[in-house]
Amino acid sequence: MALVARLTSRYNAYYDERPIMTMMVTNAVLGGIADTVAQSITAIRERALRKPGGLNKDDGLAMEIHELDRKNPFSDRDLIPDSKALPPPFDFERLTRFMGYGFCMAPIQFKWFQLLQRLFPITKTSALGPAMKRVAFDQLIFAPIGLGIFYTVMTIAEGGGKRAVSHKLRDMYVPTLKANYVVWPAVQIVNFRLMPVQFQLPFVSTVGIAWTAYLSLTNASD
Repeated sequence: MALVARLTSRYNAYYDERPIMTMMVTNAVLGGIADTVAQSITAIRERALRKPGGLNKDDGLAMEIHELDRKNPFSDRDLIPDSKALPPPFDFERLTRFMGYGFCMAPIQFKWFQLLQRLFPITKTSALGPAMKRVAFDQLIFAPIGLGIFYTVMTIAEGGGKRAVSHKLRDMYVPTLKANYVVWPAVQIVNFRLMPVQFQLPFVSTVGIAWTAYLSLTNASD
């Protein structure tokens, strides 16, 4: 607890001095963690498949990963293909892209949260209503635009052109948006209702490690 308190105090000091840069670095680090998780999940599955004899009862984690992928209700595409190809080496370029994306998007997200705070201030006498309005604006405006920006930027960063961007949006946008609406409204209610503004983006990014890992898998599924 003392360590957590010390880290929180240090974070608040950095935030007070340079709020946007603090958010950018935080977002980049958490984005890197998320992509590392996604690449690790893929590697576990691929290594189990290519062993002599294929999957066996000792590969419980790999089988669970495949079952979760197969039961994904939002897409009929495999995020982790059932392939015996060699697992790719850790892709540091992909990691850098995700960290760079988080770093560059942080100012936009930060300004967006500030705008919501100004438009719908939460007071002691009025808390739930403004929080719900923030969630509605965030999910109906920022979420659809943000997903479009994500797939466009990541595809271009990977060397794709207009056709690749169009195909990625066609294949991935709607399923990912559906998944977003299952996960994020509840998270954002907690975020906007309980979190101070300096912790809103870190809270979203921390909870979003699993979500960003999902985005990483969907973006790499081709």
